[in-house]
Amino acid sequence: MKKELAKVYDPASFEDRIYKNWCEKNYFAPDPDPKKPPFSVVIPPPNVTGQLHMGHALDETLQDILVRTKRMQGYSTLWVPGTDHAGIATQIKVEERLRVDEGLTRYDLGREKFLERVWAWKEQYGGRIISQLKKLGTSCDWSHERFTMDEGCSRAVREVFVNLYNKGLIYRGYRIINWCPHCTTALSDAEVEYSEQPGFFYHLRYPIEGEDGYVEIATTRPETMFGDTAVAVNPNDEEHKHLIGKTLILPIVGRRIPVIADEYVEIGFGTGCVKITPAHDPNDFQVGERHGLESIRVMNDDATMNAGAGKYEGMDRYECRRALLADLEAEGYLLKTVPHAHNVGTCYRCKTTVEPLTSNQWFVKMEPLAGPALEVVRDGRVRFEPERFTKIYTNWMENVHDWCISRQLWWGHRIPAFYCDACGEMIVSKEDHVACPKCGKEMRQEEDVLDTWFSSALWPFSTMGWPDQTADLARYYPTSVLVTGYDIIFFWVARMVFSGMEHMGREPFSTVFIHGLVRDAQGRKMSKSLGNGIDPLEIIDKYGADALRFALATGNAPGNDMRFSDEKIESARNFANKLWNASRFVMMNLPDDYEGCDWTLPAADQLAKEDKWVLTRLNQLAKNVNEAIDHYELGVALSSIYDFTWDILCDWYIELCKSRLYEKESVGADTARRVLVYVLRGTLKLLHPYMPFITEEIYCALPQEEESIMIAAYPTADPALDFPAEAEEMERVIGSIRAIRARRAEMNVPPSRRAKLFITTRYPETYKSAYPFFEKLASASAMEIVEKYEKDDAVSIVTDAATVYIPMAEMIDTEKERTRLASEIKKTEGEIARLAGKLSNEGFLAKAPAQVVEGEKAKLEKYKATLEALQAALAKLG
Repeated sequence: MKKELAKVYDPASFEDRIYKNWCEKNYFAPDPDPKKPPFSVVIPPPNVTGQLHMGHALDETLQDILVRTKRMQGYSTLWVPGTDHAGIATQIKVEERLRVDEGLTRYDLGREKFLERVWAWKEQYGGRIISQLKKLGTSCDWSHERFTMDEGCSRAVREVFVNLYNKGLIYRGYRIINWCPHCTTALSDAEVEYSEQPGFFYHLRYPIEGEDGYVEIATTRPETMFGDTAVAVNPNDEEHKHLIGKTLILPIVGRRIPVIADEYVEIGFGTGCVKITPAHDPNDFQVGERHGLESIRVMNDDATMNAGAGKYEGMDRYECRRALLADLEAEGYLLKTVPHAHNVGTCYRCKTTVEPLTSNQWFVKMEPLAGPALEVVRDGRVRFEPERFTKIYTNWMENVHDWCISRQLWWGHRIPAFYCDACGEMIVSKEDHVACPKCGKEMRQEEDVLDTWFSSALWPFSTMGWPDQTADLARYYPTSVLVTGYDIIFFWVARMVFSGMEHMGREPFSTVFIHGLVRDAQGRKMSKSLGNGIDPLEIIDKYGADALRFALATGNAPGNDMRFSDEKIESARNFANKLWNASRFVMMNLPDDYEGCDWTLPAADQLAKEDKWVLTRLNQLAKNVNEAIDHYELGVALSSIYDFTWDILCDWYIELCKSRLYEKESVGADTARRVLVYVLRGTLKLLHPYMPFITEEIYCALPQEEESIMIAAYPTADPALDFPAEAEEMERVIGSIRAIRARRAEMNVPPSRRAKLFITTRYPETYKSAYPFFEKLASASAMEIVEKYEKDDAVSIVTDAATVYIPMAEMIDTEKERTRLASEIKKTEGEIARLAGKLSNEGFLAKAPAQVVEGEKAKLEKYKATLEALQAALAKLG
């Protein structure tokens, strides 16, 4: 019995049903057949309590396109899904809810009770983003779903920490770190975002002890001067080296500090003398270590001043700055204030200005890990697509500092270090230690947790069961490709590479496919403050998941940002409608008992010229699409599929074969139906990775080879279906028909008005045999092939294969056309006069906004061009 498609394309009526069926049939699971080559991807884990945004939608769409393509190409695909515990982000959300709903802080609850609340929050909201990913159509193997704090991943984290500690690659030390006063936690270098901000250089006078002179220093952060323990000059600086060894008196504070020699100071930059504050500047910290300087921290964790700031204690850092500057000026120590734009570091999470300060933290020693991670990129074992992003990776890795991995949070992987307060023993262990191995007293665990990215760095192998040697690891590690945005190359990509090399002895993936950001139609980054964010779920509800996926993939080029607009999503919906209606036409022309019919392609000698043409074009499409996807040009591949579907299949081939289809019982009709079904099925298969739902719904309504398009083979070029000679002949004919239709449209000739065609061509037989197409598609009343056409009463239409002449009298009623053109000319002249008057009015030009004036000028030019074309058309009529 013939299946039918609904009259109207309504994605809401079938998308959820189809996805449920795929899950029930277990289509997303990897094929156990050992003969199939593996293809594996790990999803960049979204925050467990997050919501799907356009960045996720783009990332998952691109991954799904690759995974679905490879699955259809015969690979055993494993796409591992999962979520990240997102330490700071999740803890802040729960703390905010506590504060708003109950007026409590985490300290009121205590660590254990607070973590119970976070786990409850995770259970309540953690599944939300997973269900949203399913709405998008992602074909992850949900039986492999992981969470960065599940039992297996937590075990992997502890294993890695202990192994690195035992190798001396993790250490605890009192060092300068990036500190967020709002989140009250340390940040790694990668978590600090820099932007140029206006500020000032404050030039201060530091008196020289025992002399009338002074040293001039310049600083952007005068509030840190309470921690100054030296002033440095370059030993090769002729102007200042005489100061070396002298003692200065720190203004306001009165502390004696030395002038030291250090080549860190750049000769000729600024005043040539640099205040050294080891506790509050990373460069000063290194200078301090070289010279054995005292490190005096003058700020609390919330960026208020501590007792080291004297009378300014308790003030916020900026409040202190204002008060201190007033005092410095009053006492004659402030020489001048100079405006200065400088790079300011802010917390990537809350955008608070970061404060560099010394703190006792845990670090990963990066130099030994960076070497192998650089080598695998340089020798091509890990390749960036596009290649230009290799430079970002190598620059970061070559200049990487030790990674601060401890965070002053409660939510996350607690550092497996244990302290004995009785005897001072500290141990790092894979197991929890209650009793001290040295004295037998009770031990306490480190309060800090690990940086979220520490567990994310292990994602490619922890999700496959490591540290156990599992079957998944053996078959699917290293993974095939990582799809991610350029904004987390050093956050995540670099850390996965050095973690894979260190713990697995292999790179975690062979290709890093980088995509850009999704921006609004004006090219702006989507943000709450601009109010230009787009909710992908709203798009799915209104247009369907396929339309969203299509819009995100359209024009997508590796590494480039993309603009998302209403026009894009409308275009996607229009394309889906076009495909739906064309498929309905095909279905309506199939016999009722089509299940019992032969749907193989007829032999070549039974194929019409137009059949051979469309099969050749489909063959070329399959070749181009496969090549584009292999090179991660997913937007190029989709553009090719779009053009073929809309233009070749819907606008041309269906029209070309209609006359045969209407002769229902003929051999020609049977051939046309079989070719139509073959071409439509091939088109759907090529499109499936991009628009999985509509392609499945149509495919399952057609006479099919498999129960689902998901398990169908992806089309490849077949030399037996290349008919270059016939395809070239059809291209000539179609080129002429296109040109005729374009000229008739220019002249406003309705399709119902037929005209005789006179054609001169080097290919007379091709054109003679194509007369039915000219009759049907070019409104030809008759057609004659001539050696030359010498009358001057015709419109000539030239293509590379032929010149077509159409007598003017057959195209238009000359008198009526003269009258119409005269009327249009009069109307256009009136508009030109109106606009010229408006633009010569000084009052209008003075008051109207510049964009309005420019708009009116553009209209005037447009009308002038229209008038010129109308006058030329009238002149042609004589």
